[in-house]
Amino acid sequence: MRQIVFLLFVAGFALTLDAQSPAKPASKSKAAEEAAAPSSTAAIKDLPVRKVVLYKNGVGYFEHAGTVSGNQRVTIDFTSSQLNDVLQSLTALDDGGGRIAGVNYNSTTPIEQQLKTLALGLTDYPATIAVYQALRGQRVEVTGTGASLEGRLVNIEFRKEIDKNGQASEDHYFLIVATDSGALRTAELTDAVSVRMLDTSLQKQFASYLEIVGSAQNQQLRHLLLDDRGAGERQLRVSYISEVPVWKSTYRIVFPRESNGKATMQGWAVVDNTVGADWDNVQLSLVAGAPQSFIQPLSQPLYTRRPEIPIATVSSTAPQTHEAAEVANGPMTATAAPGPPSQMAMKARNFSALSSTVSGITGGIGVASGSDYGAGVGGGAGGGLYRVSDAIQEGDVSTNAFDDFFEYALAAPVTIHKNESAMVPILQQELPAEHVTLWSERENKPLRAVWLENNSKLTLDSGSFSIFESGEFAGEGLLEPIHPGEKRLMSYAADQAVRVKVTDRDGKAKLSHVSVSKGVIVETHMDVSSVTYSATNSADVDRVVLVEHARRNNGWTLDDGLKADETSPNLYRFKIAVAAHSTAKLEVRERGPETTSVELNAESDETDYLLDLVKRVPDALDKLKPVIDAQMALAELDRRIEESKKTEETAAADEARDRENLTALKGNDAAKRFVDELNRAEDQLQATRKQTADLELQKKAAVEKLNTLIAVISWDWSVTEK
Repeated sequence: MRQIVFLLFVAGFALTLDAQSPAKPASKSKAAEEAAAPSSTAAIKDLPVRKVVLYKNGVGYFEHAGTVSGNQRVTIDFTSSQLNDVLQSLTALDDGGGRIAGVNYNSTTPIEQQLKTLALGLTDYPATIAVYQALRGQRVEVTGTGASLEGRLVNIEFRKEIDKNGQASEDHYFLIVATDSGALRTAELTDAVSVRMLDTSLQKQFASYLEIVGSAQNQQLRHLLLDDRGAGERQLRVSYISEVPVWKSTYRIVFPRESNGKATMQGWAVVDNTVGADWDNVQLSLVAGAPQSFIQPLSQPLYTRRPEIPIATVSSTAPQTHEAAEVANGPMTATAAPGPPSQMAMKARNFSALSSTVSGITGGIGVASGSDYGAGVGGGAGGGLYRVSDAIQEGDVSTNAFDDFFEYALAAPVTIHKNESAMVPILQQELPAEHVTLWSERENKPLRAVWLENNSKLTLDSGSFSIFESGEFAGEGLLEPIHPGEKRLMSYAADQAVRVKVTDRDGKAKLSHVSVSKGVIVETHMDVSSVTYSATNSADVDRVVLVEHARRNNGWTLDDGLKADETSPNLYRFKIAVAAHSTAKLEVRERGPETTSVELNAESDETDYLLDLVKRVPDALDKLKPVIDAQMALAELDRRIEESKKTEETAAADEARDRENLTALKGNDAAKRFVDELNRAEDQLQATRKQTADLELQKKAAVEKLNTLIAVISWDWSVTEK
């Protein structure tokens, strides 16, 4: 309802304003503007896109190029979202010795700042009630409610009405108008009501408001104008970085009907053109890598907050007298004020220039590893924006890798109009590929997979892939970047015909080394373990099952004669050939060290462990006997202290009971007997407390002795010494 009323109000006002406003002269056409330009500068011409490089982090490098003659002005169109990146990275080079005299673009004050200049106080998206509140006190004419009302707008309010069923209605808006006769009239705002402003200056204010709001909606397209000064015909190249959609990689892996150990790898890139210009016959490159990039709002006028300082007022003062200064013996020396601090030097951003070389490959698609595109600028070197190797001939490709950057440079020009997308081919090549069933104990479901070897000079970018076997779709999956020379497993479907399980585990450990140092005993056992895997194939065709076995890297090795088909940092992979409707087994044997450690200290009793160790290592008795004896002595003291404390508790209980009995029989002849018992109980309690204290002192000395023995013991034994 609020929007309807506001739109009706604006429409009615606009018609009234058009009828009252004097005709404005038509705006200058583009041709007229060019005619008004200085005669020393030629007509404005477009500078088309000639090269596009898209990166995986959502930025693109764009190069415009064209021929200019004499003093030439050229224009490039952008969207507002692009302009910040353009101003941050724009580079313009005139190859013929010309110079760029200036770069201009259509800018505007932010709408919030423009609206502050109007007295209406309206925001960009005002509510209906806010519009009428801005007209309070102004003369208006209200029609459509019967007799027209003319007067000053007092207020606008909304009410909820209750119907006969007790239900509240939607908001109803009412205008309160003070007529010229002094009466207050109320008119409900409906679709038939029209409100017209009678004050001409107010009409102009509102017209300015609508003009500001309307112009703000048309600021999406920006025109960058470059003024190139020079003589004769020459080449002008302009480049910049801009935000673009991320390009996507997708692959097809096609196996021939007759297996030959290879598959055709076909790669495509999905590219979207959402910028403000067409890409007509551009040189397109796709770079997999994420150079650091960010956005600064350079295209927006920046207003800073300034402090508001109150105006100083002079206060009246009463007359005063002041003491005279003392006369100095010599001339007074003035201390020089410190000079202003030096400006902080700006840190320059360093960018790496990425090199490239050229070599051959088939298919008319160039693929480059090692991007040359940095944020710097150079004519064939330096920042790498323009390179000698840009002129890649059809079928050529650069193969020099740099870090994680690699580039697919299409040799044939590409055309993608604005707001269009396209799939462009980036790869088609036969690669060694093998079908396997992948199984891991961590993921107990067998998976169909392709074991692909990248024996090309190209890096395969991350993306999705689809598998086609015998002319049919077989599954799809995801791949991470595969560099030249790498072999990668890519799973694409579940294998329901294969079952794999662990049928046997065995392990033996033999003590091989013992060392004692700083109170820590370390035992090293040489373990020999084996795991048996059983794979059953229920399919009508043979299977190759690839079993992933966890790899232990702390000195463990496979048994002699056993070798993994592939080794990764954390896995061994073993092939098991399983015929149709049969079962095959694989035993994986490993050997390696396992260590256990025991810390000796007075807080824990390790006597049982030490006695067991000297049985397993006879040479250990001579070295460990002092520690064993000291620990046994400490354990005996702990036992005696515990007994003494129990005796002390009993004596304390007897003493308390005898004292209670004596108190109860006070003055009785029987009390004498309890006096004797109380004396004996107190003597027993004191003796027990003394015994406990003596034992505690003995324990303290025993702990110090044990810690001393533990600290000095050092011994090393190996089974090879026997």
